Amino acid sequence: MRGATHAKWAAVATVVALAATGCGGGGDGGGGGGAEGIVSSSWGDPQNPLEPANTNEVQGGKVLSMIFRGLKRYNPKTGAAEDMLAEKIETTDSTTFTITVKDGWTFSNGEKVTAKSFVDAWNYGANLKNNQRNAFFFAQIEGYDQVHPESGQPKAQTMSGLKLVNDKTFTVKLTQKFSTWPDTLGYAAFAPLPKAFFDDHDAWVAKPVGNGPYTIQSYAKGSQMELRKWDAYPGPDKAQNGGVTLKVYTDNNTAYTDLTAGNLDLVDDVPASQLKNVSADLGDRYINQPAGIIQTLAFPFYDPAWNKPGQEKLRQGLSMAIDRKQITETIFQKTRTPATDWTSPVLGEDGGYSKTLCGKACEYDAAEAKKLVAEGGGIPGGTMKISYNADTGSHKEWVDAVCNSINRALGNTKACVGNPIGTFADFRNQITQSKMPGPFRAGWQMDYPLIQNFLQPLYYTGASSNDGKWTNKQFDQLVDQANAETDIKKAVETFQKAEEVLRDQMGAIPLWYQNGSAGYSDRIENVALNPFSVPVYDEIKVK
Repeated sequence: MRGATHAKWAAVATVVALAATGCGGGGDGGGGGGAEGIVSSSWGDPQNPLEPANTNEVQGGKVLSMIFRGLKRYNPKTGAAEDMLAEKIETTDSTTFTITVKDGWTFSNGEKVTAKSFVDAWNYGANLKNNQRNAFFFAQIEGYDQVHPESGQPKAQTMSGLKLVNDKTFTVKLTQKFSTWPDTLGYAAFAPLPKAFFDDHDAWVAKPVGNGPYTIQSYAKGSQMELRKWDAYPGPDKAQNGGVTLKVYTDNNTAYTDLTAGNLDLVDDVPASQLKNVSADLGDRYINQPAGIIQTLAFPFYDPAWNKPGQEKLRQGLSMAIDRKQITETIFQKTRTPATDWTSPVLGEDGGYSKTLCGKACEYDAAEAKKLVAEGGGIPGGTMKISYNADTGSHKEWVDAVCNSINRALGNTKACVGNPIGTFADFRNQITQSKMPGPFRAGWQMDYPLIQNFLQPLYYTGASSNDGKWTNKQFDQLVDQANAETDIKKAVETFQKAEEVLRDQMGAIPLWYQNGSAGYSDRIENVALNPFSVPVYDEIKVK
């Protein structure tokens, strides 16, 4: 998660103007629990309206994980894909799947969740005219090319590979074998949508209606979103609190200060500048655990200055000029681990993680770095600007450290500088509009625990989160081949061959794997992060 598509989008103004009803123990929006049962947590405004197929960044994803449930849900402890609304998913050829939806599920407005709720949602998400950022996730379904052509208008309104059988059953036909495709269905893009979404889209966007354990009560952009427990939620994972108020912070340090002052219950990203204090401040109320997150430097391959023949050497040299070990130890206090591939250790070696795949290209070597940068034509314009959002995540510290490392290795104090961009939303908008002046911060939080998810959405030609527009036919072919492989071991090996192509071209520079970090107040308990580094909000209890 958490790049964005290159599709244009129209901001829907109403999403930022949800009716501001009472807070705390006021109107509960279908939920229970008084003011004492509400958890307050740090947050950032989402980039886009909260349509499931239009959200692929972390802040919006947190909300979708609270208000929606799909066919699958990823186990909050192991990350394993487990049936949620799916009664069963059957196939005999890994190409055509028959999906049966469980009885007894409704949306919070009372509408029944049926097979049609999924079919209509997926067709909407895939259709080019709807400009959904996650449309690419439906690309494996037959007929996607008709509703989402590479150029021109859609030739069909629905995908031929989606067939409604009855209220409980639908079939999905893919364009090729994809043995692990059912495991992708816990991703938010595949969530069902109620009839209300299509009947009055503007009203739904103004106040989204889902089928998860929480409902949205109000949202004031730049301030907070109030979610409240839905008492009639039919799932097994009912909220253990009265609700969650997500408070917007543009500075994680401020959020941390509010936490330690008793004005906030939960911070789910402890800023790097506070890591030296966190143990003394919070004791065992500090969480630091591996997560399915990797940080990289992406390149604007749409800019001719950064897409010249032979520049793979430049990119490799820049990678070798970064002292990952020193930065992760001094800046991040060992809450990051130097990257050795483009995936995550949470996959395990059987799942595709490798300690050696990047090899020397990810090891600090100043002399070789200087040599390769020169052989690659040098830095375009003489100075490289690394863009990052300045509002959250303490990015300035590590970007400055990366630039200092590069400048030191190249013997040039002007080789690299940081380029702060005000807010996360502004930063993402410039990225999706292909306006980056040089390399830029890129983070990837896995959508589902498969090696495919670390490679295809980010680096496949035209993929949903291929923000730098990198393209390589050999890589694409190997990804297609891996997806078609029914033997999991062989599929992983083929994905790693594709990753070797990515390495040889250095389509992006892997920096480090990120741990999930959080701190919480003594007012709440049973706090945990899932493998995606997102708080398991529904399990939190207020004392």
